Amino acid sequence: MIQSIVFVIIGFVLLVVGGEYLVRSSVALSFRLKLSKMVIGLTVVSFATSAPELLVSLQAALGGSADLSLSNIIGSNVANIGLVLGITALIGPLAIDKDFYKFNWPVMMLLSLALYFFLDNDGVLTRTEGGALLISLVIYMFLLIKRARKHADKMIEEVDDALEKVSNFKMIFWLLIGGLALYFGSELLVEGAKDIATRMGVSEAVIGLTMVAIGTSVPELAASVIAALKQEKAISLGNLIGSNIFNIASVLGVTSLIQPIAVTDPRLMNIDIFWMLGFALILLPLAFIPKKMILGRPKGFLIFAGYCVFIALVFIK
Repeated sequence: MIQSIVFVIIGFVLLVVGGEYLVRSSVALSFRLKLSKMVIGLTVVSFATSAPELLVSLQAALGGSADLSLSNIIGSNVANIGLVLGITALIGPLAIDKDFYKFNWPVMMLLSLALYFFLDNDGVLTRTEGGALLISLVIYMFLLIKRARKHADKMIEEVDDALEKVSNFKMIFWLLIGGLALYFGSELLVEGAKDIATRMGVSEAVIGLTMVAIGTSVPELAASVIAALKQEKAISLGNLIGSNIFNIASVLGVTSLIQPIAVTDPRLMNIDIFWMLGFALILLPLAFIPKKMILGRPKGFLIFAGYCVFIALVFIK
């Protein structure tokens, strides 16, 4: 058991390190390809920060642990709102922009519902359905860039200008470190998580919804908390909703194309996916009631308390 816990901790550390180096090398490469800063911030950074979830889900699906693969994404999407957004709003109120209810929230809701209907239909996320999710992601990215061009004067905070001057050697070196760290990190995390689930007598889905999901959401949590403490409003609702969209459309889309994901633990479809839909749905009324377009501390507390209830119920059989 201790060895498995060590594996999981090392896995998390490698995923965080790998994700960071992958973001750096991807951004440096994007500058080489003469992509605009806006496009890099909206697409390249978003893809790279979803890499830990992608590697963990792929590793789990290919290793015959489809429930771990799916519960990682469901749990990660719940954690992005309940844990990350809840804690960030508790630190300081967040302003909500119009793009939230006009574009980002409807896309997240549509994809969340699509995932539910795909799985509810036959209990499998097939290659065709995975392909449909990926196509929807391409359409989303196209519309996102088109909308962002209208507000090109807004700085894209995630993109570091210094990465424009990085040497080719450093860029390739970072890419190698990132790739290797993500690969071995996901391998250790999945193996450790499966062993912990077996020894604790709980399902892989339970470990995926809690430990693995929180672990793969750590980069978002760290970035959001640091930004909130510095009182930078750049890490907003949009970033976290974008992360949820990427988790469903790119991570599950790519994973199911390579290996169709079958649901074997009924609790994922009977309980957990409704929590994911509920957390996504509650954001809309919270944006308008009682104080419009502000996510203050009381709302942050409500979301975080809901997440604590979710985690408690996951462990109650």
